[in-house]
Amino acid sequence: MKTKITEMLGIEHPIIQGGMHFVGFAELASAVSNAGGLGIITGLTQGTPEKLAAEIARCRTMTDKPFGVNMTFLPTLTPPDYPNMFKAIIDGGVKVVETAGNNPAQWMPMLKEAGIKVIHKCTAVRHALKAQSIGCDAVSVDGFECGGHPGEDDIPNFILLPRAADELSIPFVASGGMADARSLVAALAMGADGINMGTRFIATKEAPVHEKVKQAIVAASELDTRLVMRPLRNTERVMKNAAVERLLEKEKALGANLKFEDIIEEVAGVYPKIMLNGEMDAGAWSCGMVAGLVYDIPTVKELIDRIMTEADGIIHKRLNGFY
Repeated sequence: MKTKITEMLGIEHPIIQGGMHFVGFAELASAVSNAGGLGIITGLTQGTPEKLAAEIARCRTMTDKPFGVNMTFLPTLTPPDYPNMFKAIIDGGVKVVETAGNNPAQWMPMLKEAGIKVIHKCTAVRHALKAQSIGCDAVSVDGFECGGHPGEDDIPNFILLPRAADELSIPFVASGGMADARSLVAALAMGADGINMGTRFIATKEAPVHEKVKQAIVAASELDTRLVMRPLRNTERVMKNAAVERLLEKEKALGANLKFEDIIEEVAGVYPKIMLNGEMDAGAWSCGMVAGLVYDIPTVKELIDRIMTEADGIIHKRLNGFY
């Protein structure tokens, strides 16, 4: 299947792996790239430029296909060493960067000079237009269904994707609710040039996370996520667990007086405990509604091959059958 995204990124299938904290290591990124998609290493999980450079080099030993690095810009008291993180990306020969969070404008000149394609994650059409205006090559349009931060507008993909198609001149991929061939074909029908999958890729053999995390996703329904940090206007969609229920009780009790410090125990530094150690009630961890569409734990290649084969069937049999 050829789309503007496959042509732009030099990949076989229009499927991108989302950059996920303590999930986007070389094992998963290389598996996705080897299966014909675009794997993504999560930059901030590495923490330092030296560790990121080492992870990029490690990924190079595992695939000769294109892969990217996610760089998320978050408000923090001690910001990461972004200049040298980007230097590590450039020196490592990476040709695709997925940016998220704040506006990446200040980093665009050095990325463009290095010939890097930039895909910015957006939760609103106005943000996508801004990304287009500063020179991003493509955007990932994230609907309200997505795991992680869905923004504050609460617009689901059935509305957001066609709106993006109406307004944008650069290619975009659909993110949030993407799990299978139906997701891909629907996204293409609504104007996207591919899909970005996060939660679905966690439940694969190669995802370097604890088996309990994968089983939690398989066991979950579409009703098992919760929105936290809404009062702080930093909304995050997470899998429900004891820590999340405790967090929501604090939000309810404190109301407008809620401060980040009140919930720090439930949200700060919890990812290694959950993703690596399988401590499933250690805190809040990002998960999309799409967990309700995840029924198994295949290899990455099995998953991508299945999506592409079934997409071909939907397009050429089911849809053609209506005529």
